[in-house]
Amino acid sequence: MMFKNVFGSGFLVRTAHVILTWVITLILFLHDTDLRKQEETGELLVPILFVLLVLISVLLYFAVSLMDPGFVLSDDCDLQFTLGLTEEQQDMIPHTKTLRLRRCGHCLLQQPMRSKHCQTCQHCVRRYDHHCPWIENCVGERNHRWFVLYLVVQFIVLLWGLHMSWSGFSHALTWQLWLKANGVLLATAAVVAVLCLTVLLLLGSHLYLVSLNTTTWEFMSRHRISYLKHCGADENPFDRGALRNLWGFFCVWGTVVWEQVYFRQDSDPI
Repeated sequence: MMFKNVFGSGFLVRTAHVILTWVITLILFLHDTDLRKQEETGELLVPILFVLLVLISVLLYFAVSLMDPGFVLSDDCDLQFTLGLTEEQQDMIPHTKTLRLRRCGHCLLQQPMRSKHCQTCQHCVRRYDHHCPWIENCVGERNHRWFVLYLVVQFIVLLWGLHMSWSGFSHALTWQLWLKANGVLLATAAVVAVLCLTVLLLLGSHLYLVSLNTTTWEFMSRHRISYLKHCGADENPFDRGALRNLWGFFCVWGTVVWEQVYFRQDSDPI
């Protein structure tokens, strides 16, 4: 099932996000910003584009928040089929890298490589990245690219909103009068600026990790992960080069058999 119950866990977080988004948008239109000036003069193109972009960001937020991130719901019945390896290819795998089936101690299902059990979601998640409290959902194989796309759109909206809030500040003779006239807009700009910086840092870190074909969990905990702890500090068995990593992340759809990628690296002739 693609979407979970809207009124389940995280309802308050999602509601707060939507309310905050539209309250900030309303403030930008009620004050003397460029959005309001263009609306009053009948130049509706920029205000309409801004509202549409805000709407797209909200829709992407709900899509990422409610989407199945890649829950592991059943065991793989045939390991050889899962790996996609013939007996001849398996013989080429170095004996230093043996496949150890991991069974989750919580949901008791076989864990595919790069998956992890999320205590909050109570499921194992394929290509687990992290559990995001902002969206109250895991970021995994099925929704990671949408999460990054959401961050891109959200950053553009916040940066645009920060510019619009700056355009609405009015002049005054004293600081007291200035704060009285611009207090609400100043508070709005401060909130938008903090959110903008947060999203920028998130977006930058995710694009960096995607270019390396690694996840937040793998980056932070590689010394505890069975298939990575034997690797060198700069070794990543899933890295195929920045361009191929980005192409695979954004343009290749479907479930990736990471066991096949993992073992093929060492079985390919040099």
